[in-house]
Amino acid sequence: MAKRPVFMPLDQGPALVDEVPVEFSWHPGMAAVQKKKNVIALHGRAAERGMTPLLEISSKSEREVGRKLSAFHLKMHVDGRETTLECVFQGSKVFEHGGPYTDLYWVDSRDAKRDPRLRDSGNLTSFRFDGREFPLSPPTAFYDWLYLRALFPHREWLKRLDQCAGFTDIEFNPERSINCQARSCATFVALEHRGKLDVAVSSFSDFRSILSATSV
Repeated sequence: MAKRPVFMPLDQGPALVDEVPVEFSWHPGMAAVQKKKNVIALHGRAAERGMTPLLEISSKSEREVGRKLSAFHLKMHVDGRETTLECVFQGSKVFEHGGPYTDLYWVDSRDAKRDPRLRDSGNLTSFRFDGREFPLSPPTAFYDWLYLRALFPHREWLKRLDQCAGFTDIEFNPERSINCQARSCATFVALEHRGKLDVAVSSFSDFRSILSATSV
């Protein structure tokens, strides 16, 4: 058995996203077919609890929109050049002994995530992007804000996400990671429903203020 969260956008209340852990039968193995089986199993158990329909946000999603919304594929523009959200996030990290390694903006997403400098440069201290410094607190704020910015130009097309009760990322294990593209997508939908998306995207400080106001 395994347990993974379902992220459900909330239209009102003190939190933007409800994170609901769901236990399901795990299919071991690294093959894509095994991971897709896990997505089906997770969504099936969630449906039994009334959480349906769900959209998997990862390269293992059965739906094209779910694959396109993954950080490895979601496009951003930096200095007039196109890259991916994953590359921008990894290349913006600042460590005790190095960074940001902005050359990672222009490599393959998987290579950016696996670059040894990200492991060998000491503790993460901040992020630096577009000439500005960004703090580590709240823990997922910088990642979420980048994700919101990447989605914002497509917000009209993404109104189809209103059909989804929630979002998952089968690769995300909350015991090992903090940032999650499914949570970021749920945050986007929640902000859109509350009429706060434009403000959240306009500046990081405004987004942090919204998070502070909606924290439990």
